[in-house]
Amino acid sequence: MKGLVVAPLDSAAIEAGLDQADRKGVPVVAVDVAPEKGKVAMVVRADNVAYGEKACQYLGEQVTSGKVVQIMGDLASVNGRDRSEAFRTCVRKNYPKLKVLEIPAKWESDTAASKLDTLLNANPDIKGIYMQAGGVYLAPTLQTLKSKGLLKKTGEKGHITIVSNDGIPQEFDAIRKGQIDATVSQPADAYAKYGMYYIKAAMQGKTFKPGPTDHDSTIVKLPSGILEDQLPAPLVTKDNVDDAKLWGNTVK
Repeated sequence: MKGLVVAPLDSAAIEAGLDQADRKGVPVVAVDVAPEKGKVAMVVRADNVAYGEKACQYLGEQVTSGKVVQIMGDLASVNGRDRSEAFRTCVRKNYPKLKVLEIPAKWESDTAASKLDTLLNANPDIKGIYMQAGGVYLAPTLQTLKSKGLLKKTGEKGHITIVSNDGIPQEFDAIRKGQIDATVSQPADAYAKYGMYYIKAAMQGKTFKPGPTDHDSTIVKLPSGILEDQLPAPLVTKDNVDDAKLWGNTVK
């Protein structure tokens, strides 16, 4: 093995595998999730803090006051932590009339559905929802709202403003139907492209420094010392959902 591209499920648990690869002289590039420790040539990832902030800003502009729900990912993952804390902090600083209710769902659809159902029983006056992963939370969230008579289209009285993360085709369809309002499009196609770019570079002994890249992103140095190429992740709404450049519109 001359090189390895990984997508860690757990930011901490990957350390042992990275140490083993390092001992064998095998360069590693991490995609989507940044390891907390261990040696990698590069992390290819969108700015997950920006995910939470963009979701907060969108909801804050649409919902002036009231309760909003944050359906969180796994807090053992840096992605889950970054999105959760960024959303929470942004609301607290910029939208003090919003009250954030949180569901720790661990990227599990059944957990999200069950806990959202319970939360809605106690709080039927929810005004907004932030789903940290449309791939696992979209279907159960819409089904739960529908079962309670709370799934109203955009513009209808009682509509709950929903913003998501991922940028999958199903989210785009839901935006077109008025079921959800926005999603932050995770650059999945760029993850693959630049994951391969950096592993090939690492195998050739090339190194990189923090700063702007030639592909509209910025390489930053994380507190752990690891370099991360933070790829852009656009907010998608009804105004740009049909943009052919969005990867979710290229999937057949």
